Amino acid sequence: MPKTQRANQFAPGIRFLGAISILLFDICSFAMPTPTLQNRSKPNIIVILTDDQGYADLGVYGSADLRTPYIDRMAQRGARIVNFYAQPSCGPSRAALLTGSYPILVGEPENKKNPNTILHEKELTIAEMLERAGYITALIGKWHMAGDGEAPWDFVLPPTPPGRAGGMGPFDANLMPNGQGFSYFFGTPMHNGFTKNVDLSRFVVELMRNEEVVESPANVDQLTKRYTQEAVNFIRKNKDQPFFMLLSHNMPHVPLGVSHDFRGQSSRGLYGDAIEEIDWSVGQVVSVLKDLNLLQDTLVIFLSDNGPEVRAELGDDVGSAGELRGGKYSNWEGGVRVPAVFYWPGIIEPKIISEGIFSLMDIFPTLAALAGGNEPDSYRLNGVSILPVLIGEDPDYRPRHSYFYYSLTSLQAVRIDNWKLVLPRQKNSPYLLWLGKYMDRVEKPMLFNLKLDVSEQNDRANERPDLVAKMLLEVEKAREEFGDYNRIGTTSRFFDLGPKRPKTYFPTHGQP
Repeated sequence: MPKTQRANQFAPGIRFLGAISILLFDICSFAMPTPTLQNRSKPNIIVILTDDQGYADLGVYGSADLRTPYIDRMAQRGARIVNFYAQPSCGPSRAALLTGSYPILVGEPENKKNPNTILHEKELTIAEMLERAGYITALIGKWHMAGDGEAPWDFVLPPTPPGRAGGMGPFDANLMPNGQGFSYFFGTPMHNGFTKNVDLSRFVVELMRNEEVVESPANVDQLTKRYTQEAVNFIRKNKDQPFFMLLSHNMPHVPLGVSHDFRGQSSRGLYGDAIEEIDWSVGQVVSVLKDLNLLQDTLVIFLSDNGPEVRAELGDDVGSAGELRGGKYSNWEGGVRVPAVFYWPGIIEPKIISEGIFSLMDIFPTLAALAGGNEPDSYRLNGVSILPVLIGEDPDYRPRHSYFYYSLTSLQAVRIDNWKLVLPRQKNSPYLLWLGKYMDRVEKPMLFNLKLDVSEQNDRANERPDLVAKMLLEVEKAREEFGDYNRIGTTSRFFDLGPKRPKTYFPTHGQP
């Protein structure tokens, strides 16, 4: 179902997005040469997003026991970013990617702030921006932007009636991919469960094509393979026009699913099998681009949505953040720093390694610059363009001076250059809803030099009170503009009548 006409329109003409102002967190225009393409004026764009993949779960990011030759080769022949940030959980990360904004600012139905962000239909998405710029768009894989459904997770779910998605719907069609700028959707409306093994009494995964349920329950073991075939078919079908495809894998989110060809083949159990199948999938996508002579006309981006989930009940089938502290749900580096690989033969020089501070929010302005799109005219994006790094203009490009770490509405840390200040917080904070149970207590501000102490073990706050004071000033600016758990920022977006950020009910006994 197409979305109703929006108030937000693109400004006329091509405006390239650029550096962020530390004081106003502003996006400034800058000009740069457009890459020379082989067959077309606009590049194809493929973003491959995995779910709960650890920072160290690729060979090129330090894994010694996972075989990821295709993604490693893309990084060696392209660019990778060392300090690339997602949000601490699935929904907010997707909101940051799709809107180019801190999730705390994103408008949601009834002005609520949900643990897994629900994009308001009036939010401008990256797919809508590219569609307006002349692209055919597709989401293949997980969506999770239309809500978590109606049934508490400890209920025994009845058989799923026709038209209900995930056993938890129904979902508002305006909030599903076809209503948010994607002309084609094949995937799951939510995640694939929250238990170690598939448990249909607690969660039913359904597979959809556009607005129709085509398989219920979906075979979780076949998801990666089916998504790959859909992606290859989409590329072949649309090879003669600019296309944007978000290939949003459910894996390696639990319950882990792996096809017969990859099951038992890795040295890291089912988790390793899932990662190696994803690597195969990436290889299939690159292979069809090569077959169709589209490699030099296509930017391929590989990302994860947050760090690895490491709950004790999952046993050994979990990811690794390497030296980084923490995992999914946390704002320690292991929860939010993710692999980021950019591949574009003939455009991106081989073996570029950037240590600039970048994030999922930066994909929107980067692709807008490439496609001739623009930021929304009624608000500024928080993302910055990565293009100067990618096209070799300035490998040392550092457009972002500050980065702010949020969990739901709670501001928990700030990074300035190599320094990270972790703010005090209580354990199991009620304003974090069910996310609170994953938060550890921080009694006083803690300061870490991430260049020298990536594991966040050596608190230097007592040594550098001057720097702590300076960074706390930046925290106050962020609280004013973006908000915090107890205040609404000046740039927050609300589209509906009624109270702003009313308390949202979510089950405290389940998890996404």
